[in-house]
Amino acid sequence: MVTLESVKRAQGRIAPYICKTPLLRLENMEEQLGCQVYAKMESFQRTNSFKARGALNRLMTLSPEALKKGIVTASSGNHGKATAYAAKVLGVTAHIVVPDTAPLEKVKGIRSYGADVIVSVPGIERFALAERLSRERDWSLISPFDDYEIMAGQGTAGLEILEQLPEVDTIIVPLGGGGLLSGLAVAVKQANPKVRVIGVEPASVSKYSQSYACGHPIVLPDDVFSVADGLQTQTPGVLNYPVIKAYADEIAAVDEAHILQATRLFLTYAKLLAEFSSCITLGAVLEKKIAVSPHEKVVFFISGGNIGMDQFKLFEEASS
Repeated sequence: MVTLESVKRAQGRIAPYICKTPLLRLENMEEQLGCQVYAKMESFQRTNSFKARGALNRLMTLSPEALKKGIVTASSGNHGKATAYAAKVLGVTAHIVVPDTAPLEKVKGIRSYGADVIVSVPGIERFALAERLSRERDWSLISPFDDYEIMAGQGTAGLEILEQLPEVDTIIVPLGGGGLLSGLAVAVKQANPKVRVIGVEPASVSKYSQSYACGHPIVLPDDVFSVADGLQTQTPGVLNYPVIKAYADEIAAVDEAHILQATRLFLTYAKLLAEFSSCITLGAVLEKKIAVSPHEKVVFFISGGNIGMDQFKLFEEASS
């Protein structure tokens, strides 16, 4: 299991290779959002996303023999880039399976760290391919989320928030497979149970919301889509699901229009650029899926900044 102690161990392990990212007070956005707005800027992290934390922790807990043979993972972009970075730091050969829909900016980022990029079809097939390559070539498989060491690494961002804003009331976190939310929720709740921790996913890819409604994890169809490409995982992580059920206070689903509106708001008022998958946290409050109050200190987890200029056409399409 992931615990506060395992997150603290991860924090010490990965410290030389990551940044302690800033927590910014964004007063210009408080009228629109109706609360005290803080942004945890993981878009400023090494590889421009929080994923560097989990990837480093996982690789640093592998045996020297496993590292020598090489690693493989499947990713829509950020986890792949983070794994490529971690592999380069540790001198490991990395193979990253990406869907053919992965943003070019993210694929370029993966290649920039010297990793081998293998393009697969969208959806669950990329994970199947990574698993097959792992078996056939004896490469260690690095899960994007379904791994306790990945969770512990991601949870280190939660410890930083508690250090930077001890009086935090609420933390709103993007929710894909669940690696970030599970690790962060455990770290924060075990350290301070009074803090509210909420996961946010796209309504069009609402695997956790639908799984909760069904009473068990479900698998979404292959053709699900969201502008929040980093959150398009089709099913909850096997290990993540029970952790999130136990520790997260709420799960909210946000429609595409409010994800786009939130990204535009963040750029216009905060003068900061972040991925759609990050700004979904703001979208949840804009859509009133999460109740907040004027004096509430709310941290919006800005999970990544790997957005390419080609993705800006989505704003034009939404306006037409």
